[in-house]
Amino acid sequence: MEKNYEYKLSFISIIIIGSYIACQMISNIASVKIANVLSLAVDGGTFLYPLAFTIRDMAHKTIGKKNTQKLIIVSAIINIFSPIYFYIVSNIPADSSWQFNEAFQLTLSPVLRIAIASIVGSTVAELVDTEIYHFFVTKITKRYQWLRVLISNAFSIPVDNLLFVVIAFYGALPFDALLGIFIFNFFVKYAVTIVSVPMIYLVKENKE
Repeated sequence: MEKNYEYKLSFISIIIIGSYIACQMISNIASVKIANVLSLAVDGGTFLYPLAFTIRDMAHKTIGKKNTQKLIIVSAIINIFSPIYFYIVSNIPADSSWQFNEAFQLTLSPVLRIAIASIVGSTVAELVDTEIYHFFVTKITKRYQWLRVLISNAFSIPVDNLLFVVIAFYGALPFDALLGIFIFNFFVKYAVTIVSVPMIYLVKENKE
């Protein structure tokens, strides 16, 4: 006799999980482009990726710490697979009628070092964010939701920046340039964090 198993997951939780993975994927793909803003190098994922921290906090609030950690790991695996797949596809001979193979290769066959830096930085930072957020909620207070977001992100964003800058650019750029990228990215990401803080109030606390 077959058993039917029903797994209950709220619609808002599904939206949060999907949004988190999408934000991670889009940011990591965009990070392949190194833009120039105010004469400083900045990866293209900088302006979107900070939302992942707040969405992660929303996930923590709705599906709990352990499930959020699993979400981070699954997202990392997907992001590892993504550049590998793009690399494989970019090296498959193009049809003679398609004139954009070189552009595809240049755009979606990323610099491996930058791809690794982005994935490692985001994964470690998100796990740090999870621990800080959990500590705040369990050891300090469940009140001041805006504060738990700002504090957890204040720790995780520098971790992400440091790992990304060191892995992606150490040895390729002088220290002053690395420091400039680190500082600029931190302020941009934290500014996005501040703007995104109200999102935490869109979901209810998981009481389990």
